[in-house]
Amino acid sequence: MPKKYKRVLLKLSGEALMGSQPYGIDPDVVEQVAREIKAVIEDGTELAVVIGGGNIYRGVAASASGMERASADYMGMLATVLNALALQNNLEKMGVSTRVQSAIEMKELAEPYIRRRAVRHLEKKRVVIFAAGTGNPYFTTDTAAALRAMEIGAEVIIKATKVDGVYSADPMVDKKAKMYDELSYLEVLQRGLKVMDATAISLCMDNDLPIVVFSLRQSGNIRKVVQGRKVGTIVRGKR
Repeated sequence: MPKKYKRVLLKLSGEALMGSQPYGIDPDVVEQVAREIKAVIEDGTELAVVIGGGNIYRGVAASASGMERASADYMGMLATVLNALALQNNLEKMGVSTRVQSAIEMKELAEPYIRRRAVRHLEKKRVVIFAAGTGNPYFTTDTAAALRAMEIGAEVIIKATKVDGVYSADPMVDKKAKMYDELSYLEVLQRGLKVMDATAISLCMDNDLPIVVFSLRQSGNIRKVVQGRKVGTIVRGKR
């Protein structure tokens, strides 16, 4: 019998919210994500979300173009807040109680991030969306996901992306790229695989927190992963 997770952290990339658009937020994709999160909550699982901002603004890319890295990263953090508010709006229209907690204080829009308050929201079956990454430049939202997952006591990070798992190379470019069913943290680091950045993988390895990478494009996948069914690629300790 597959293991059903009791508390999970969903990492949503900003790019996943674009759908087929070149940038921005696809309302149909956000609605689909909200619908799937609602199903997970109704199953009794506690769920938190860390959301990226790459569909609106990517700090690393702007830094490479000549902008000062810290300023570029702060702008990227603000982009994650836009995505968080869009997801919150869709969830609450469906009757799912939701709180946005921001690592950068903006009290008119979101609660400040307070770990104990976040855990209490989860215990009350509210969805908690963590925005603005860690609140620090030079750290990605992947690292924020690993950090928040450990702070709230999540059993797993489930990472929703545009592809259906972790591949040996970019499957959009290399048709011979192989998809892995399971990897260890060290294999990910040694092979330089694009699961999460090295800081996030190291944090998960040090705390033995598994990561499941799967496609958001297949409807129902979030619920399947939470139910412990075989979807995508799992990254965990020694195989």
